[in-house]
Amino acid sequence: MSDAIRHECGLAYIRLLKPLAYYHRKYGTAFYGLNKLYLLMEKQHNRGQDGAGIATVKLNIEPGHQFMHRLRISGPQAIAQIFQNIQQEVVEVEKMYPDIRKHPGLLKGYMRFMGEVLLGHLRYGTQGRNNVEFCHPFIKPDINPTRNLTMAGNFNLVNTDELFAMLNEHPSTTIRESDLGAMIDTIYYYLCMADDTNRESLNIEGILKQATAHFDGGYVFSGLIGNGDSFVMRDPNGIRPAYYYKSGELVVAASERPAIMTSFNVTQDQVHELKPGHAIITKADGSFAEVQILPARELKACSFERIYFSRGNDVEIYRERMQLGRNLARRVLDAVDNDLKNTIVSFIPNTAETAFYGLIKGLEDYLKERQLHRILANRDTITADEMAEIINRRVRIEKIAIKDVKMRTFITEDASRNEMVQHVYDITYGTVKKDVDTLVVIDDSIVRGTTLKESIIKMLDRLEPKRIIVVSSAPQIRYPDCYGIDMSRMGDFIAFQAAVHLLKDRGESGKLQEIYDCCKKAADEGRLDEQNFVQGVYAPFTPDEISKKIAQMLRHEEVKAEVDIIYQSLEGLYDACPNHKGDWYFTGDYPTKGGNKVANRAFMNYMEHKEGRGY
Repeated sequence: MSDAIRHECGLAYIRLLKPLAYYHRKYGTAFYGLNKLYLLMEKQHNRGQDGAGIATVKLNIEPGHQFMHRLRISGPQAIAQIFQNIQQEVVEVEKMYPDIRKHPGLLKGYMRFMGEVLLGHLRYGTQGRNNVEFCHPFIKPDINPTRNLTMAGNFNLVNTDELFAMLNEHPSTTIRESDLGAMIDTIYYYLCMADDTNRESLNIEGILKQATAHFDGGYVFSGLIGNGDSFVMRDPNGIRPAYYYKSGELVVAASERPAIMTSFNVTQDQVHELKPGHAIITKADGSFAEVQILPARELKACSFERIYFSRGNDVEIYRERMQLGRNLARRVLDAVDNDLKNTIVSFIPNTAETAFYGLIKGLEDYLKERQLHRILANRDTITADEMAEIINRRVRIEKIAIKDVKMRTFITEDASRNEMVQHVYDITYGTVKKDVDTLVVIDDSIVRGTTLKESIIKMLDRLEPKRIIVVSSAPQIRYPDCYGIDMSRMGDFIAFQAAVHLLKDRGESGKLQEIYDCCKKAADEGRLDEQNFVQGVYAPFTPDEISKKIAQMLRHEEVKAEVDIIYQSLEGLYDACPNHKGDWYFTGDYPTKGGNKVANRAFMNYMEHKEGRGY
């Protein structure tokens, strides 16, 4: 999307079901598990730019020898650095034992991360903190192997304070500000209880049932226990995605299906979606089960995964993004009064390319229909030249903008920065008929609109079109997220700003105070999670009214062309993504009560001029 936002993390889990010597004999390397973990993480690198971490557990280790290891690094090149560190360890050991790669047992003894249970994590920090302390996995250590726990996941919890209060804990700032801190402490609490009850065989299913009953949020998490047990679990609304594959050699889980398919060369039907409220559990002896932990609730799988976040090489996501674009074709045709002759269609940024193809197909369908109608209507009199002109008509497609990857906005003053931002993209001159053509440019979604106003629209205006229409493949983003995406400040949303301006235009600004008073009263009475009061901000207006106001707000005073904004309709979203109706960003209908609390708190922060998240 043109406005970059911080978003979901990525998970990679591997449980080798055979001894390391097996993989050395079959695949020629005892590093099979680590190699696959690296692939699984790199194929999901889109989900982590702030840091990464891995953890491993070695099975059947003699007492006194360390069996759980972890390595975390912050920064966009963290994956490469982690595995370079591992490679350097190998190099150092080889200085003493040049043939050690041929001896899997010795490798396991000398190398920290030569374990049979492996966990990888890619971090996209929703809190805006890139310290290595916030990188997953977290660890709870203990001299008792069964009480060693390491965890990582893709999630946000909205009730971390309540969890710490329940546990009667008062952690450090770092732990308190981390959702994983609250999650691992809660699971660890029940893990220790289970260990007290039955030291010989942990009841992982029971531990997860007790712990997750207290969680409010969207999540996929994985845990490795020092005794060799491990698990991966998904929230009961299916908000965050998770997939797994099992063979006789291993169990694999990840946030994205194509990552598993590519890394292990398996087909789509071999990779299973982890059901909402379910967990896969692999015991130390290698026994495997998918079990229901929590009752499944209404499926609210995140629609933003389909629109933008997940890689588009998943066959279903590719089709859905195509359909998102196709569903916008009629709106675009109406906006240009069916005048495709003087309309150029393009896309910004590159991630909108698939939706762009869908939009083109929709426009081409209309064009073919018109061509057939003209031919049939004039079949007795049409000339060869007229026939050629009709059948050769095409939707006009141009590569209008090219991102200059070398550009860096290093100036901090606002005025200078805005001027520099305009040049992040280069435009293709000579493609537009001056004061005649309409430019239609599709984007994934429009969050803040800052880049559109300060860069993209001003840049497109240099081509001197008569009109610029920005098309969003997503509906209007109106409400904060609290399940894994860093969209938590109400005032950031251009749709919210537009609604506020419309209230002022109509002399109804007092409605904001009314809604604030409702929120304040609910907060005082401890029922801030019972209703999303912020929906009242948008209630007086139609989506088209808000879109029109957004267009006015995004048209810089320097821009000469007319500017219009077209958003995806909710109906178009549901049609394109029928199995992913997590639409709270657009509707304010949150799948958990904690979402209402976050929306109301974010609005209160806006009214009180406070920065920070609503949770």
